[in-house]
Amino acid sequence: MSKQIIFRRSQFTRLRVILLLTLLPVIALHAEEIDLNEILRNPSMANYKGYAEFKMAHYDNARKIWQALAERGNAEASFNLGVLYEDGLGVSQSLAQALLHYETAAIDGSFKAQYRLGLIYFVGKIVPEDKIKAKRWLTEAALGGDKDSIEMLKILNGTSNSQRDEAFLRAETAHASGDYIQAANIWQRLANDNDIVSRTRLAWLYEKGLGVKRDLKHAAKLFRQSAMDGDADAQYALAVMLQTGKGQVQDIKASKLWLQSAADLGHQAAALALVNTVEN
Repeated sequence: MSKQIIFRRSQFTRLRVILLLTLLPVIALHAEEIDLNEILRNPSMANYKGYAEFKMAHYDNARKIWQALAERGNAEASFNLGVLYEDGLGVSQSLAQALLHYETAAIDGSFKAQYRLGLIYFVGKIVPEDKIKAKRWLTEAALGGDKDSIEMLKILNGTSNSQRDEAFLRAETAHASGDYIQAANIWQRLANDNDIVSRTRLAWLYEKGLGVKRDLKHAAKLFRQSAMDGDADAQYALAVMLQTGKGQVQDIKASKLWLQSAADLGHQAAALALVNTVEN
């Protein structure tokens, strides 16, 4: 297996994200206030700023930040650009550009990009269907500890075939195919049955307005429910919302508590944020 999987690098060492929350005021940048030179001098804070801008639907600001970082080899910034181009947020939708950014990020070690590529090759909409490549990228991410990839491989390999898993796979493939309404409907049904991961996925759709009307308050409600149930992705998303005051009343103390909780559950970006807090 190790011979089949190439381009493996340590995401943890490549990932440059997040400035310590203790020193960040409310992040509400405007396009004219973005100092790209300062951002490039502090890449550890830049991805966090980009993510905060994304949360506030300042997609052009997020793109400028992530583009500057991606041009200098930042894997997570490349992945985030792929999301913007795939969903047409702040840019003209371009699946070709999305694929290019996902591949760059995956080669540089982004688990999220590797998982996304696995789904893309499995579905076969953006690129010709290729189950071998799909499993290769999913395995690459799974070997790094990515929980989504581990669970998806179980489903694809037939070792987990419950009705829930079959429905979740339909939602993931619908999302990867651009059928956001179907994905939202399935995730809503699963969330109604208290499926934590599906609830978090649904929150992301409400946050971006894909397949549903954009509703930050409802997204925050869903994130909070999943965060309370122990989902690290939801905890991290909620921490950013509490930091920026978008979808939630700003609460810096609560934001840091959720960040700590996500880090304790192994969320890499949250863990790096706490490392930066200690180091600074």
